[in-house]
Amino acid sequence: MPARVEQPAREAHERRVEELVADMSLGEKLAQLVGVWLNVNRDEGVVAPLQDSMQGEEVAFEAFARDGVGHITRHYGTRPVEPEQAGATLAARQRWLREHTRLGIPAIAHEECLTGLAAWRATTYPAPLAWGASFDAGLVEEMGRRIGTGMRALGVHQGLAPVLDVIRDQRWGRVEECISEDPYEVATIAAAYVRGLQSAGVIATLKHFVGYSGSRAGRNLAPVHAGAREVADTLLFPFEVAVRDARAGSVMNSYAEIDGIPIAADEHYLTRVLRDEWGFEGTVVADYFAVAFLHTLHAVASGAEDAAVQALSAGIDVELPTGVAYFELRQAVAAGRIDEALIDRALRRVLRQKAELGLLDDDYEPVPPGPIDLDDAESRDLARRLAEESVVLLTNDGTLPLGDAAGRRIALLGPNADSVAALFGCYSFVNHVLPHFPEAEAGIAAPTLLEALREELPGAILRTERGTGVDDGDRSGIAAAARLAAGSDVAVLVLGDRSGLFGRGTSGEGCDAETLDLPGAQRELADAVLATGTPTVVVLMTGRAYAVPALLGSAAAVVQAYFPGEEGAGAIARVLSGAVNPSGRLPMSMPRTTAGQPYSYLHPRLGGAGSVSNLDPAPALSFGHGLSYTRFSYAGLTADETVPAGEPIRCSVVVRNDGDRAGAEVVQVYASDRVASVTRPLAQLVGYARVELAPGESARVAFEVPARLLAFTGRDGRRVVEPGEVGLSVRRSVADVVDETTVLLTGPVHACTGAEPRLTGVTVDQGTRP
Repeated sequence: MPARVEQPAREAHERRVEELVADMSLGEKLAQLVGVWLNVNRDEGVVAPLQDSMQGEEVAFEAFARDGVGHITRHYGTRPVEPEQAGATLAARQRWLREHTRLGIPAIAHEECLTGLAAWRATTYPAPLAWGASFDAGLVEEMGRRIGTGMRALGVHQGLAPVLDVIRDQRWGRVEECISEDPYEVATIAAAYVRGLQSAGVIATLKHFVGYSGSRAGRNLAPVHAGAREVADTLLFPFEVAVRDARAGSVMNSYAEIDGIPIAADEHYLTRVLRDEWGFEGTVVADYFAVAFLHTLHAVASGAEDAAVQALSAGIDVELPTGVAYFELRQAVAAGRIDEALIDRALRRVLRQKAELGLLDDDYEPVPPGPIDLDDAESRDLARRLAEESVVLLTNDGTLPLGDAAGRRIALLGPNADSVAALFGCYSFVNHVLPHFPEAEAGIAAPTLLEALREELPGAILRTERGTGVDDGDRSGIAAAARLAAGSDVAVLVLGDRSGLFGRGTSGEGCDAETLDLPGAQRELADAVLATGTPTVVVLMTGRAYAVPALLGSAAAVVQAYFPGEEGAGAIARVLSGAVNPSGRLPMSMPRTTAGQPYSYLHPRLGGAGSVSNLDPAPALSFGHGLSYTRFSYAGLTADETVPAGEPIRCSVVVRNDGDRAGAEVVQVYASDRVASVTRPLAQLVGYARVELAPGESARVAFEVPARLLAFTGRDGRRVVEPGEVGLSVRRSVADVVDETTVLLTGPVHACTGAEPRLTGVTVDQGTRP
């Protein structure tokens, strides 16, 4: 979105919008409420749910858009095309809309941008799990700004990101698109991305509103049975922050149905919560084909027209990716099955957005981009920094760092050791689109870990064996890999996922997991290598957390990287060598077994282990865990002793780097409601700070925790803060408590109004002492 519109401009926009609404025919109105998706060949492979059955015969742009069009769908992101060439085509289509439709209204061009603009030759950044692992909202905001700048230069107005789904089940294939299992971290990181993208003039789209990640058994597009309190207190919070604090311009509905009601037809969430409670003024766009799915998948609509009536009435303004159902509203209006005023309501929202983007200006002139480098040095450097900060050192017996490894024999093993695809998530252009165009090159420079280690460790004797594939079950190379490990000084075993879509990968949309064991024969490869006795460093390049307690217990070190992007291999290599001190932290718990799913560290007392069950859901490693090559200590925890319920809690702590090398510590503050009228999590993240410290340096980190983070939905359905004792703790992870104190909340129950601050204030004073 552009900067906040000043009142005179807003009034001028409103006048222009009202003039257009009054002048439009019904057909012209409906044209503004749909997208058009061109150059889609169903024979080349599906990139959207049921695209092959939902996408009709393609018609020429001019025929489809004769009355105008609301959105142009994925102009750059459907097939590999040179950016300048595609930009010229897009500008020509916008010019055609200006000159050959009666009203001359240009379209909003939207693209996917979850790991960078999903277009050929554009920088591919780390996946959102890596954002969460970095605990660095400022760097994510910088990335969002960089992505938005490139998009706007190409004539793109809206990006379909970020994903704000809170991770609930590791088996779900779309975990890789999420940021964290903690709603506060999701909120802060996602809001940063929104601010960055929109500062460049590109509308951010919040996905997927709401509940999508809570699908039964971790299956994509499965029913969700979440209580109203879970939805309100956990799943909605990140969206509320992104709407109210970051002022996101668009929201995309979830495919989910919660307790039998599809979100695409649920007025409660799309209108009463989003608009009436939160004051959202932007557009709600349908996830691809979600309107038609009300008929074909959910069976709550008798046909396309009924689906369109329900979706529009609930609050979906724009049908994407193309007009499957909303054109049927013409008949619904004629038959009196819907009031045209509801069409006008959505139309005004779309036109206001176009006015704010400058598309309704009399002097708007689409200009094709000149020569443009979408993967320049500054973008790659940003991708490198985020990748380096996101690598998590899970265990280490001292084998890491490797140093320069001069003369050492290193065996580099595993299916992801020499794989470009292993660097990227399913919404990267490389894994999302290029598999359908095997003749096309990647379009970006992305060294594999093998190539990166050769550069990082030039003096080492580096030999490699694949051993097995990611999930092909091929065991023919395992013995050779074990022999190579046995004859080496150290082995680096690179395991994990291959991201794809709808069953074409082990992670990604529609690639859900039956088990959290490593795919294929990778566990057998690991067992064979570890049995040699050679010190083995395991590198996991995944889109979810796998249950690998044996590896955590027997490998010399384990390193976790979540699809780290085009600069990710170099980042991992530098962590292994020690050129980079690892600072990533787990954005989600690492399970011991599949049986613990669904799992969240945000469980009440009854959700933990006990004598009433023989199953212990505790993870192998907890949310927030991560090691370093230096040591950090804490001292001087202070906090308010008493605070009126509804007022912020202030606390601070000193963190010190006690080691001999610079590093970054992620200071984590948790709250524990000791007694409440409803069951509460044993601990809940309410603040964090990533602090860079030189050897011997210390810093006092102060937090101002707003009352909203202590609030919950009470028995009467109101969001409240109750008086009583609250434990406030500083931890290295949710399971590693450094120090704790008690704060007494006093006075009457505080009923939240929505006006309270939602984010914790953080200040870092370097060079202080306890």
